Amino acid sequence: MLIGVPKEIKAQENRVGLNPASVAECVHQGHKVLVQTGAGQGIHASDDDYREAGAEIAPNAADIFAKADLIVKVKEPQEAEWKQLRRDQVLFTYLHLAPDPKQAKGLMESGCTAIAYETVTSAKGGLPLLAPMSEIAGRMAPIMGAFYLQKHKGGLGRLISGVPGVEPAKVLVLGGGVSGFNAARVAVGMGARVTILEKNPDRVRFLDEFFGASANVVVATSAKVQSYAPQVDMVIGAVLVPGASAPKLVTKAMLKTMKEGAVIVDIAIDQGGCFETSRITTHQDPTYEVDGIVHYCVANMPGAYPQSSTQALNNATLPFVLALAGKGWQQAVNDDPHLRAGVNVHAGQIMHAAVADALAVPYTPLVS
Repeated sequence: MLIGVPKEIKAQENRVGLNPASVAECVHQGHKVLVQTGAGQGIHASDDDYREAGAEIAPNAADIFAKADLIVKVKEPQEAEWKQLRRDQVLFTYLHLAPDPKQAKGLMESGCTAIAYETVTSAKGGLPLLAPMSEIAGRMAPIMGAFYLQKHKGGLGRLISGVPGVEPAKVLVLGGGVSGFNAARVAVGMGARVTILEKNPDRVRFLDEFFGASANVVVATSAKVQSYAPQVDMVIGAVLVPGASAPKLVTKAMLKTMKEGAVIVDIAIDQGGCFETSRITTHQDPTYEVDGIVHYCVANMPGAYPQSSTQALNNATLPFVLALAGKGWQQAVNDDPHLRAGVNVHAGQIMHAAVADALAVPYTPLVS
């Protein structure tokens, strides 16, 4: 199969769908790989590095989309990309369709088969292709939040770690899943006083056992969110409903009860965000203020660390890429129900129930 790797064109996105090591493995398995020139610049991988791995270099994205059977990307296709997709083509990337009806319509009209990293499941009930980026975004969140707590960045001017005789910042983490857990780990390590709100009883028990006295773990309710929001200096939104829009846990009215200069970091922004006042920002212009509260809502947070995040993502995605290329997508998803859960769009129809519900469009089950 011919696998295509275009250069990412989303703003400040420096990751790449396949790094040279992954390309070499695909070639070793008997596949051809076409990589757009400059695709690896963000991870310091040159065209020659890709050639040495066995790839051919395409002069532009149009070549990739015209020739490849399987397109492997990182971020959701932009309009210029989805317009080049075709009916007999498979797209494998993050999609996050729930808050993006325009992209969903574009993919449906293309007729392509679009498989989303974020809805591929595992035998343990996790999301193995979302997890590595959730880990990175989670670990970034308190670092970014601490930076924007600086007074000259609009924050209230509190050092996250405190100093002897001065209390550290109070951090509220909404959600104790992969990203929330990692956010809490780093925030605790930075010396903050951390509270985690989580509603799953088993997860609450795990978090309590892991953190012990170093973090306060509380069963999440709307009343608890309202209670803690005015007390804290930073709120990290880390709530995920697979495939669906994130629930709005912090309303605009709640902002008025918070400290002026407090910082919100919305890791859930790819799925619409879990703050009512969230809107997507970029690494180039990452923050804005609403009612004196600093909002950091960058949709591709791991793109700031492309070497680490590309390697982590490839570690997770490569076995699925090889399955899709080796068996063809239909056989691959028939053999693996977890990969099957990743099929979001096929032949103009939405094939994922949560995505269809979020977009208010008909859900069409995938037939074997």
